[in-house]
Order: sequence, then C-alpha cells, then structure tokens
Amino acid sequence: MTPEHLDMERLRQLALEQPESGVTRAIAIVVSLCFLLAVLDLVRRGRLREEYTPIWVAVALGIMALSVWFDAVRMIARVIGAWTPSSTLYFCGMLFLLVLCLNYAVRLSAIATQVKLLAQEISLLRAELADRDDDERGGPLRDAP
Repeated sequence: MTPEHLDMERLRQLALEQPESGVTRAIAIVVSLCFLLAVLDLVRRGRLREEYTPIWVAVALGIMALSVWFDAVRMIARVIGAWTPSSTLYFCGMLFLLVLCLNYAVRLSAIATQVKLLAQEISLLRAELADRDDDERGGPLRDAP
C-alpha cells in the first residue's frame, strides 16, 4: 500500500471513531419520539391510513434505536465503506426516499388506471341514460321543418 492510501485509511478511521455529542443524541431521540407521536396522532384523527402506520412507526423506532445505539451506525458505515456516520445516515435516508417514491409511483399508476376505467364507465352509463330518455320521449328530439 502506498503511504497516501495509508494516510487516507487512518483519516477514515479517525472520522468513524469520533464520539457523538450527547446533545445530538438527545435531540435525535426527542425528534424521533415527536415523529412517532405525530404518526400516531395522524392515524387517530384519520389523516393517515392504518395501512401506512407500520411503515412510519418502524421508521420512527428505527431512528430512535439508532439514536440510542450509535455504534450500529458506525458498524453500517464500516460495512458500506462510508467515511462518516453522518454520510451513512444520509445515504440510508436517500435510499428510503427512493423506495418511498417508487412505492407512490406504483400506487399513482394504479389509481390513474382506475380513474380512466371509471371515466369510461360513467361515459357508457350517461350514453345509456340518454338512450333511455330518448326512448321515453318517443325518439330523439328533432327540429320541425
């Protein structure tokens, strides 16, 4: 190994071994607890569907667990080859958002298909209703010569 590579590896290890601030940990725990309470409140008020609750509760508990056990973040950072725990958290957050966006894109596609089918069905029902009205009146309305 070259001396530059060894220096870079020492620098990476130094970045990974930096102690986290107690204030940062406390803020992370409070934020994750507030997030969990917000999710539960949204479900209680009916603003968040119950099918999404497990995902968001798991996210809040995951953030809380990583806030308490910060060595897990360091371990993940070492495994993926990241330089700092914060870059690992950023990467995981971006990955989560990517999966979330894909999930919503799939759901929107399904909803768009349903809307199209419903619009077609409404058009057919309106045409059928217009035909019935014409039959009840004795045929379509015609202009007298």
